[in-house]
Amino acid sequence: MNGEFMNEEIIIAGFGGQGVLSMGKILAYSGLMQGLEVSWMPSYGPEMRGGTANVTVILSTERISSPILTAFDTAIILNQQSLDKFENTVKPGGLLIYDPNGISRPPERTDLRIYSVEASKTANEKNMHKIFNMIVLGGYLKVKPVVSLDFIEAGLKKSLPERHHKLIPANLEGVKLGGEIINRVN
Repeated sequence: MNGEFMNEEIIIAGFGGQGVLSMGKILAYSGLMQGLEVSWMPSYGPEMRGGTANVTVILSTERISSPILTAFDTAIILNQQSLDKFENTVKPGGLLIYDPNGISRPPERTDLRIYSVEASKTANEKNMHKIFNMIVLGGYLKVKPVVSLDFIEAGLKKSLPERHHKLIPANLEGVKLGGEIINRVN
């Protein structure tokens, strides 16, 4: 990142089982491989199965003082409960990315950059359910390229068990797809 200061504070939230935590982990590992300071803090709702899961990821060029955040630069939202809970935690001027699938009330704030990524629909159409979260991640990285694609591949190698390394090309394909299908809403 050519010596510039960068500090990106992200919340990724959705249902348990949507790959929220692994998306955060891949992003964190990719940042590490790129030489960034990283914090990865998962959080599970008490209702775990089918309940909400979220993860806070901080990527920074400088030391991270605290992993505990109450306001975020970016929110990546995968269900209505998470939108209700986290829409107001995004800093004014920040970024909110959401998958419209299962969203009954779209984001309402006017002081954010809001993008929609139809990851569920695309994953269904292409029979790529397992990489739904990578499609979402690809959309985010298209809007905010905080880590490069080369490092996403390295992050996947680090975060996926060896037996799943054969899935890396499909995951990278998902990232590219996400970059192609993300749309600005406001």
